[in-house]
Amino acid sequence: MRTNVYVDGFNLYYGALRKTPYRWLDLEILFGLLLPRNTVLEIKYFTALVSARQNDLSQPQRQQLYLRALATLPSVTIHLGHFLVHEVMMPLVVSPGQPQRYAKVVKTEEKGSDVNLATHLLHDAHMDRFDIAVVVSNDSDLLGPIKIVRNEIGKKVGVLNPQQHPSRAILPHIDFMKQIRGGALAAAQFPHQLTDRHGVFSKPSGW
Repeated sequence: MRTNVYVDGFNLYYGALRKTPYRWLDLEILFGLLLPRNTVLEIKYFTALVSARQNDLSQPQRQQLYLRALATLPSVTIHLGHFLVHEVMMPLVVSPGQPQRYAKVVKTEEKGSDVNLATHLLHDAHMDRFDIAVVVSNDSDLLGPIKIVRNEIGKKVGVLNPQQHPSRAILPHIDFMKQIRGGALAAAQFPHQLTDRHGVFSKPSGW
């Protein structure tokens, strides 16, 4: 079965990778393990470029190294959204009967990845580029395009779930769901060093 995989990068990272030693993840190996009977044609990875934070100045460098690693995989394409960063006033927790207090916080919102994923999913289905679409996300915001791909275009849709609990909104509207577990992540790691047209580079320190 011709299969395309659509990866919500932040959903995968925060759901399955963030607090693990498996962040140096080779997506081709991972989906080969999780979808052994499928012919994976394309893997589309949707994310946004992060900015340095005061408590983590090297975050952008680590992300760039990982995107560089993904770019060595022939079936992977990277699709970028963007971040909005702005200051907002947010309410603080106060004891009952006490006046409400507020604090100014920096709010970071990732924009575009879910819309980009939905757009590619729908367009590729319309262009008959797959028999099965596999979505790596647990975001119920994707329910609309998933239902159109299945019910209107007649394609199968599965989910590889990076979160601890599957979305109850999505479950009734897909053909299958598999959990992404630590064993598969451990078995799907890039080599410590990789080479591309720019030279040799290594797994980020601490990963």
